[in-house]
Amino acid sequence: MASRLFDRRKLSGLAVAGLAVLIAGCQSGNPLGALNMGGGDGGVQQQAAAPDGRITVEELRAYCPSASIRTDGVIHGSYQRNAQDDPSALIYQASVSDVTRSCTYQGGMVNINVAVAGRVVPGPQGRPGTVALPMRITVFRDTEEIQSQAVSHQVAIADVAGATQFVFTDASITIPNPTARNIRVVVGFEPAATARR
Repeated sequence: MASRLFDRRKLSGLAVAGLAVLIAGCQSGNPLGALNMGGGDGGVQQQAAAPDGRITVEELRAYCPSASIRTDGVIHGSYQRNAQDDPSALIYQASVSDVTRSCTYQGGMVNINVAVAGRVVPGPQGRPGTVALPMRITVFRDTEEIQSQAVSHQVAIADVAGATQFVFTDASITIPNPTARNIRVVVGFEPAATARR
């Protein structure tokens, strides 16, 4: 009987330890871990490895610029007749919550693949169909804007009773290898005035 009790306690201890490891993994700073865009070490991927397939020290130390969500680009709403202040005219409201990135280096250039997770919630005027979310990706060197592009991301809405999750990815950012760790990528929705143009 004492042996069974000991075994149960040992199993309980292992279960608690396993849960602690799982929680630590979830809080490791990789908000889109399910996408796993290049491993947990800063999202860095390299095109070339050591001849025997091992990862080199240079690969581990490679710099992958940070990615963040623009503070004024977290939420985007679409309204009938551009009635921005009329909640009854809301077609949908979209929001972004997480962003991650990965990098590949080749020929003196770095390619940055950015992914953003978010959701679309239909409003009173919402209907099933496809909505176009106006996204903007901007690359800065310190405070200088060195690249910016607008992208229309299509999201299919099948049911207006609840939220639709989406993941937006873009791998079109290519810049010369940074000479300093001063590059950052900022992603978010276009400001309402720009998106209506």
